[in-house]
Amino acid sequence: MFEILKKVVKKVIFAFVVLYGLNVIISSINIFIPINIFTISIVSILGVPGLLSLISIFFILGWGGIIGGSK
Repeated sequence: MFEILKKVVKKVIFAFVVLYGLNVIISSINIFIPINIFTISIVSILGVPGLLSLISIFFILGWGGIIGGSK
């Protein structure tokens, strides 16, 4: 039981760090993925494909400004 909890906590912390690092890196091109329970759980469960899906959803919904094609 303790091992499962330890694994889940590690994944959640890793997801937070990855999302924060991504936001720092790509903030210069006006892309921002919010850090909340939804995005952290997606990245925790799915990993890199989850992160890529969040970025693609960002562009599909048109939140990317000029880059995302909403203007």
